[in-house]
Amino acid sequence: MTPWQTNVITITLEELEALRLVDFQGHEQEDAAALMGVSRKTLWNDLKSARKKVATALIKGYAIQIEGGNYALRGEVW
Repeated sequence: MTPWQTNVITITLEELEALRLVDFQGHEQEDAAALMGVSRKTLWNDLKSARKKVATALIKGYAIQIEGGNYALRGEVW
């Protein structure tokens, strides 16, 4: 983060993955949850949180930082 970026919203890797699978790739939530290895409720919570954070960043002009989370990488490439 640069000194002038005081307003930053952090999205976890799980939240980003939920957005990618559902909103970018068009998977149904049940399928996205299975791909992530989580329950549908967990997927929904991550997706809801990510959408709120992205909307806030866009409307208020905040930077988006992606970090953290609990994950394991697989061979899939975006």
